[in-house]
Amino acid sequence: MPTHQASPTLLTAFAREHWSVENRLHWVRDVTFGEDLSQARTRNAPQVMASLRNLAITILRLTGVTNIAQAIRHNARRPERPLETIMKVAC
Repeated sequence: MPTHQASPTLLTAFAREHWSVENRLHWVRDVTFGEDLSQARTRNAPQVMASLRNLAITILRLTGVTNIAQAIRHNARRPERPLETIMKVAC
């Protein structure tokens, strides 16, 4: 974008949008899923694990979850809950 078109309001909106993505996805992946501590480093494993984390976040968000960590703990307590959650999204 040319500098004469980049108003302070527009730049602020771009910055907020960037941090919205950072807070809703990357922070959840880094902190809740411990992605930075992952030891999957060879071949396709890092990409596959990132895709699975993104899928889990998406499924939980589609069911209305706002606290991913709490939802993961809730689903981990009973083995049937993750499948029930997936079925809510599929129907």
